Amino acid sequence: MKKHIPLLLRIIIALILIQTLRFKFTAHVDSVYIFTKVGLEPIGRIGIGIIELIAGLLLLFRKTAWAGAIITLGIIGGAIMMHLTKLGIEINNDGGILFYTAITTFLLALTVIYIYKKDIPIIGKKLNF
Repeated sequence: MKKHIPLLLRIIIALILIQTLRFKFTAHVDSVYIFTKVGLEPIGRIGIGIIELIAGLLLLFRKTAWAGAIITLGIIGGAIMMHLTKLGIEINNDGGILFYTAITTFLLALTVIYIYKKDIPIIGKKLNF
Protein backbone atom coordinates (compact mmCIF):
# COMPACT_ATOMS: atom_id res chain seq x y z
CA MET A 1 0.00 0.00 0.00
CA LYS A 2 2.86 2.41 0.75
CA LYS A 3 3.95 2.26 -2.89
CA HIS A 4 0.53 3.37 -4.07
CA ILE A 5 0.12 6.38 -1.77
CA PRO A 6 2.55 8.66 -3.67
CA LEU A 7 0.83 7.80 -6.95
CA LEU A 8 -2.58 8.42 -5.41
CA LEU A 9 -1.46 11.84 -4.10
CA ARG A 10 -0.10 12.79 -7.54
CA ILE A 11 -3.34 11.74 -9.23
CA ILE A 12 -5.47 13.68 -6.73
CA ILE A 13 -3.47 16.88 -7.31
CA ALA A 14 -3.54 16.40 -11.09
CA LEU A 15 -7.31 15.85 -11.03
CA ILE A 16 -7.87 18.97 -8.96
CA LEU A 17 -5.74 21.04 -11.33
CA ILE A 18 -7.12 19.58 -14.53
CA GLN A 19 -10.81 19.64 -13.54
CA THR A 20 -10.65 23.41 -13.02
CA LEU A 21 -9.46 23.95 -16.58
CA ARG A 22 -12.94 23.72 -18.05
CA PHE A 23 -13.91 26.77 -16.03
CA LYS A 24 -10.84 28.73 -17.07
CA PHE A 25 -10.81 27.77 -20.74
CA THR A 26 -14.56 28.20 -21.29
CA ALA A 27 -14.63 31.60 -19.57
CA HIS A 28 -17.11 30.41 -16.94
CA VAL A 29 -18.79 33.32 -15.18
CA ASP A 30 -17.19 32.51 -11.81
CA SER A 31 -13.71 32.18 -13.32
CA VAL A 32 -14.06 35.48 -15.19
CA TYR A 33 -15.31 37.13 -11.98
CA ILE A 34 -12.32 35.87 -9.97
CA PHE A 35 -9.70 36.88 -12.50
CA THR A 36 -11.35 40.25 -13.13
CA LYS A 37 -11.35 40.95 -9.39
CA VAL A 38 -7.60 40.27 -9.14
CA GLY A 39 -6.86 42.16 -12.38
CA LEU A 40 -5.72 39.19 -14.46
CA GLU A 41 -8.63 38.70 -16.86
CA PRO A 42 -8.33 37.24 -19.55
CA ILE A 43 -4.58 36.70 -20.03
CA GLY A 44 -4.00 35.53 -16.45
CA ARG A 45 -6.96 33.14 -16.55
CA ILE A 46 -5.77 31.46 -19.73
CA GLY A 47 -2.06 31.59 -18.82
CA ILE A 48 -2.59 30.13 -15.38
CA GLY A 49 -4.82 27.47 -16.93
CA ILE A 50 -2.02 26.46 -19.29
CA ILE A 51 0.49 26.32 -16.42
CA GLU A 52 -1.93 24.22 -14.35
CA LEU A 53 -2.33 21.84 -17.29
CA ILE A 54 1.45 21.46 -17.54
CA ALA A 55 1.76 20.89 -13.78
CA GLY A 56 -1.03 18.32 -13.84
CA LEU A 57 0.62 16.40 -16.66
CA LEU A 58 4.04 16.50 -14.99
CA LEU A 59 2.52 15.09 -11.81
CA LEU A 60 1.27 12.01 -13.65
CA PHE A 61 4.81 10.82 -14.42
CA ARG A 62 7.05 9.67 -11.59
CA LYS A 63 10.25 11.24 -12.96
CA THR A 64 8.65 14.67 -13.33
CA ALA A 65 6.37 14.59 -10.27
CA TRP A 66 8.73 16.89 -8.35
CA ALA A 67 8.50 19.54 -11.10
CA GLY A 68 4.72 19.34 -11.25
CA ALA A 69 4.52 19.67 -7.48
CA ILE A 70 6.82 22.71 -7.42
CA ILE A 71 4.80 24.41 -10.16
CA THR A 72 1.64 23.55 -8.24
CA LEU A 73 3.04 25.19 -5.09
CA GLY A 74 3.70 28.39 -7.02
CA ILE A 75 0.32 28.55 -8.73
CA ILE A 76 -1.72 27.48 -5.72
CA GLY A 77 0.36 29.65 -3.39
CA GLY A 78 -0.60 32.60 -5.56
CA ALA A 79 -4.26 31.56 -5.44
CA ILE A 80 -4.13 31.34 -1.64
CA MET A 81 -2.56 34.80 -1.44
CA MET A 82 -5.28 36.22 -3.71
CA HIS A 83 -7.93 34.69 -1.46
CA LEU A 84 -6.31 36.20 1.62
CA THR A 85 -5.74 39.66 0.14
CA LYS A 86 -8.24 40.45 -2.64
CA LEU A 87 -10.90 37.78 -2.98
CA GLY A 88 -11.76 36.66 0.51
CA ILE A 89 -12.22 33.08 1.58
CA GLU A 90 -15.77 32.79 0.27
CA ILE A 91 -16.45 33.63 -3.37
CA ASN A 92 -20.00 33.95 -4.70
CA ASN A 93 -21.43 32.04 -1.72
CA ASP A 94 -19.30 28.94 -2.37
CA GLY A 95 -18.79 28.34 1.34
CA GLY A 96 -15.02 28.72 0.89
CA ILE A 97 -14.70 25.55 -1.18
CA LEU A 98 -12.21 27.11 -3.62
CA PHE A 99 -10.04 28.38 -0.78
CA TYR A 100 -10.08 25.10 1.14
CA THR A 101 -9.40 23.14 -2.03
CA ALA A 102 -6.40 25.40 -2.66
CA ILE A 103 -5.09 24.79 0.87
CA THR A 104 -5.54 21.03 0.45
CA THR A 105 -3.83 21.04 -2.94
CA PHE A 106 -0.93 23.10 -1.54
CA LEU A 107 -0.42 20.64 1.34
CA LEU A 108 -0.61 17.64 -0.99
CA ALA A 109 1.95 19.25 -3.32
CA LEU A 110 4.28 19.82 -0.36
CA THR A 111 3.92 16.16 0.53
CA VAL A 112 4.73 15.08 -3.04
CA ILE A 113 7.83 17.29 -3.06
CA TYR A 114 8.95 15.67 0.19
CA ILE A 115 8.37 12.18 -1.18
CA TYR A 116 10.22 12.87 -4.43
CA LYS A 117 12.87 15.27 -3.10
CA LYS A 118 15.74 13.01 -4.18
CA ASP A 119 14.55 13.27 -7.82
CA ILE A 120 15.11 17.05 -7.93
CA PRO A 121 18.18 17.68 -10.13
CA ILE A 122 21.32 19.15 -8.54
CA ILE A 123 19.91 19.69 -5.04
CA GLY A 124 17.87 16.51 -4.58
CA LYS A 125 20.67 14.30 -3.34
CA LYS A 126 21.74 16.97 -0.80
CA LEU A 127 18.32 17.34 0.81
CA ASN A 128 18.27 15.58 4.16
CA PHE A 129 14.95 16.47 5.71
